[in-house]
Amino acid sequence: MTMLPDFRLETHFSKWEFKARYHMTASDAESISVRDLLAMATPGEREEFEGLWLGYTETFGAPDLRETIATLYENRNADEILCFAGASEGIFAANSVILDKDSHAIVVTPNYQSHETLPIAICEATGVALDPDDGWSLDIDRIAEAVKPNTKLVTINFPHNPTGTILPLDRYQALIELCRKHGIYILHDEIFNGLGPTGTQHLPFVTDVYERGLSLNVMSKSYGLPGLRIGWIACADKEVISRMERMKHYLSICNSGPSERLAKIALRNRDKLLGRNCRIIDENLPKWEAFFERYSGLFDWRRPDGSCMAFPRYKGPEGVEQFCRSLVEDSGVLFLPSTIYRSELGATPTDRFRLGFGRTGLDEGLAALDDYIMRHF
Repeated sequence: MTMLPDFRLETHFSKWEFKARYHMTASDAESISVRDLLAMATPGEREEFEGLWLGYTETFGAPDLRETIATLYENRNADEILCFAGASEGIFAANSVILDKDSHAIVVTPNYQSHETLPIAICEATGVALDPDDGWSLDIDRIAEAVKPNTKLVTINFPHNPTGTILPLDRYQALIELCRKHGIYILHDEIFNGLGPTGTQHLPFVTDVYERGLSLNVMSKSYGLPGLRIGWIACADKEVISRMERMKHYLSICNSGPSERLAKIALRNRDKLLGRNCRIIDENLPKWEAFFERYSGLFDWRRPDGSCMAFPRYKGPEGVEQFCRSLVEDSGVLFLPSTIYRSELGATPTDRFRLGFGRTGLDEGLAALDDYIMRHF
């Protein structure tokens, strides 16, 4: 097996996430406690959790959890759902079973690193860059130009990490038709679906509109429950689901039983959780917009379409990497410089940083950031 490179984002977080005083770059919504989640449970669900037998669980995921997950989709049932220990395991399994050494994959850039490094470790891959001058959108003609006879997989992510862009529906439909024509699977990382300013229009889940679409989702981001480590892929192709289940035997084997119980409670109350998290974004976004208006000479700001992230440009003379390093060391404010998102498949921005606005307590971090800028510029 090819040795995978250092995972830059996770290495950065390993160093700073729990040391920085102000985590201003989080991609997940505000979490809640087990107590608060259990308060949403029915008496029966609480008994299921408290009386749970702590043995192995089914590799596919608990049947009632998969039935609950299936209600998210228009056209999927529990047999077309496979649960994973978070989204990253699903990314690994999907790439491992769809691609082989003779395949070709297409990925958008910039992107979450494993969406690129895993295809590269298996086969030839082509990157197609999102265009910052077109609202970070995706040029479907460039995807078409990248398609080869052995192209097996296109990986996309909307709302996009790190820009928060949502692909226009007509381009999304054009991408699906292109992949249908060539028999190409689409792995759509949809972990931010449902999250954004109130009224955000999200794309349909790819598994509902494409027979070779793999919908990747997780409890971590939109629902704000990363500690559960419950993710899943929904796909109409039961052969792919079966092969990924066999791959999972080499990985986590099965999910945490207590986490499955809690995930079911959360998904049954998903409207409540998503509404709460989107209201936090509604409160935080105007604060960031006011901040960037104050410092328009130092930053370029674009309001994201969805998720709880943005990717502003830093225009200071020392460069974004030095800015982010000095900021966290001096003031405890944590951002992700765009160098974290660099690609082996083409040029990516070197003057941006990822910020997050899905958590509460933003005012203290903004005050520390204001103080830093006033002292240094």
